Amino acid sequence: MAERSVLVTGGSGGIGRAIIHRCIEDGYQIINLDRVAPKALLKGETHYQADLTDAQATRDVLQRITREHNVLRVINNAGFIRPGTLEDATLEDFDAVCALNLRAPMLVAQGLQPLMQAARFGRIINISSRAALGKELRTVYSATKAGLLGMTRTWALELAPYGVTVNAIGPGPIATELFVSGNPPDSPKTKKILESIPVKRMGEPEDIAHAVASLLDDRAGFITGQVLYVCGGMTVGLGQVA
Repeated sequence: MAERSVLVTGGSGGIGRAIIHRCIEDGYQIINLDRVAPKALLKGETHYQADLTDAQATRDVLQRITREHNVLRVINNAGFIRPGTLEDATLEDFDAVCALNLRAPMLVAQGLQPLMQAARFGRIINISSRAALGKELRTVYSATKAGLLGMTRTWALELAPYGVTVNAIGPGPIATELFVSGNPPDSPKTKKILESIPVKRMGEPEDIAHAVASLLDDRAGFITGQVLYVCGGMTVGLGQVA
């Protein structure tokens, strides 16, 4: 069985926290790389603090992590949204969202690549979004999440000879604390979202964690370069990114 350490970026809340809980249940040791510490560390979890929008800070913390842990599995989960129309999008928004959603995953993968190649084994999972297929008010965000799919496919081809798989997960609407705070269950906006989901329920962070767990497994070595939309069926019939 390959090394059981997993690096999760943005693991102190939301989807990242659910991923960490599931990984610990599955017997992994967790490195949580997040700007803020979790409310409480779980047994088997180590937290490293860094601002992943700072390229040098990201490189520095990755050097420390790779000195202290033989990390062969990573989930690039950290990300954020700055909503806005094309007309309202600013270069400041573009640079900020790209720094976390696109540049940071590349730096993390670069930092761990030597360990994976040496071990002839690795699992990289990038958390993209259904918005990569197009969504109003998401000019900058959708660009980064679509870009992450392009990098996923490219890394899958480049790293396949070393036994490293690279896949992406595209969540649909997920009822994180942040989502629920902005979309109360009784609001017309939330009801409209629910009506658009074929399974007629919101996704839970645990739904994403379950998908991550399957792709992390040692036995998932024949799945690479793929995008799994965990969206309750919302993407069915939509054109996929080629």
